[in-house]
Amino acid sequence: MPPPARSSAPAGRHPDLPPCCEGDGSLKTEPVSGVSRRTFLGSAPAGAALAGVAAGAGAAASDSPETSEKDAAAVELTLNGEARSESFDPRVTLVDLLRERIGLTGTKKGCDHGACGSCTVHIERPGDEGPSRQLACLTFAATLDGAKVTTIEGLPASVGKGGEELHPLQEAFLRCDAYQCGYCTPGQIMSGAALLREDSAGGGHANSREQVREWMSGNLCRCGAYPNIVSAVRQTAGEEPEADPSADVKILSAADAASDRDEQGRN
Repeated sequence: MPPPARSSAPAGRHPDLPPCCEGDGSLKTEPVSGVSRRTFLGSAPAGAALAGVAAGAGAAASDSPETSEKDAAAVELTLNGEARSESFDPRVTLVDLLRERIGLTGTKKGCDHGACGSCTVHIERPGDEGPSRQLACLTFAATLDGAKVTTIEGLPASVGKGGEELHPLQEAFLRCDAYQCGYCTPGQIMSGAALLREDSAGGGHANSREQVREWMSGNLCRCGAYPNIVSAVRQTAGEEPEADPSADVKILSAADAASDRDEQGRN
């Protein structure tokens, strides 16, 4: 089968050059249509169209339209020991209520899918035996009418210290250097504080390092500070002495490391 015939090109022009190029291959100063992109964008219809697109983008980036009073969810809850009345869109999650509307930004919004634990808070609903750790990103704020909510900002107050002092677990996190970037730290502390209170008859869930890892497996630390987090929880529970776990780490020089290897080889 013969190849398709090429369209005829003007004399002196290579047949493979696109219409926007001159015969020597350089770009034409004006498109074939005679209308450039610059002149098109400067025209009145195009300007009006772009203005409409920009306005639509701005509306999409902002919050959804205000919910009517009839459709709004109204709840009365106790937040960090303070009674509050809130009214909001029924679709608002607790993490957004705390951060965007109330201004308590200690509760972090990490994955927004309940997979990282950075939004962990303590919630006690009417009829509960006590507070439990829950994920604020998966909790609709409209379900919290009559509930008691404690965030990282209210944790010291929740143990009777009035907020002026650190919670013992916060002190342990500082002592053990159990954080690096700090983004997951509020959720780790809230989860660890709940872990110490759970199963009080059995001494909490900090009887071993393996048990702490298991019961805090829903809290991710992308910096990898897990060993020090476990130490902080165990020290707070009284299961390990209060000390910096890195104090016993010996940093060897290259010569010392080689000497240790030789000694281990002889043994």
